[in-house]
Amino acid sequence: MPAVPMLSSQSDARAMSYERMVGVADIALRAVLMHQPNPSADLVFGTVVNWRLSVCNELQNRASIALSDSTTSLPSITRINASMIDWAAFAQAWRNTYKNFTRNYPPSPATAKDGGTPFRTVDQHHYDSLVELLEAYGVSGLWSENEVREISRVWHFLAPWPDSSIGLDGLNNLGIQTCTLSNGNVSLLQDMAAHAQLHWTHIFSSEHFGAYKPSPTVYKGAVEKLGLRVEEVAMVAAHLADLKAAKGCGLKTIYTERPMEEDFDVEQIEAAKREGWVDIWVSIEDGEDGKRGFLELVRRLEIM
Repeated sequence: MPAVPMLSSQSDARAMSYERMVGVADIALRAVLMHQPNPSADLVFGTVVNWRLSVCNELQNRASIALSDSTTSLPSITRINASMIDWAAFAQAWRNTYKNFTRNYPPSPATAKDGGTPFRTVDQHHYDSLVELLEAYGVSGLWSENEVREISRVWHFLAPWPDSSIGLDGLNNLGIQTCTLSNGNVSLLQDMAAHAQLHWTHIFSSEHFGAYKPSPTVYKGAVEKLGLRVEEVAMVAAHLADLKAAKGCGLKTIYTERPMEEDFDVEQIEAAKREGWVDIWVSIEDGEDGKRGFLELVRRLEIM
């Protein structure tokens, strides 16, 4: 089977249609896996939903309420520290703890019942890491324990990108199965789908496989659950590291660029284009006004 053509430049990447990708692969795409931010694969966190906007707003609003509540007596140092926090930076620090957690989590195929270590969910991590960050920023008393628990669940109710819901519907209408492949736990993904009107045909979580991406166990496990061959499935993500791991497992790869989501630097991005392991590249400016992101992806798939 011929190799997938290299994307030597961004303009070449834009010109590459789904029809060309299928031509070189000689196979029809039957499913796409998406990191749901996060509660990223990871098509979900960052790719499908705008986690940054939702999380920053939640933290800022909750802090404002706590600081203006005349019925609560907060220590002066807590008030001072809270008033000085850049909540956008705090949100990014919280997100970074998630990345470190999932990247370094050892696969645990054995269940607790079988004598293995219980799988630690992203929900539990989000709560624990929020508690640690509040202490590190000197505002551990800003919210009650119940309030911290509620805030830690903000990742269940993230706002979608404008093209996400209608774009997913478009993919579904093409007869392509749309599946989350996220490090977020199942309940998180279910809440997010309902909140953001994301009509997935399947919800797959790392929780199903006892491991977190980029473990091959997750990518291969999702393909197996679909009952398809790896070359029939594409990973869609706004994170090149996720796509590189998926490509290493034999999946097709589709990059949908989102603002401030890519961790690769400029040199790494250019190397990814030269090396050609991204099969379809949808940049932020690709497509007509109001028809970018997933809608541009649907347009490309329709021309096959």
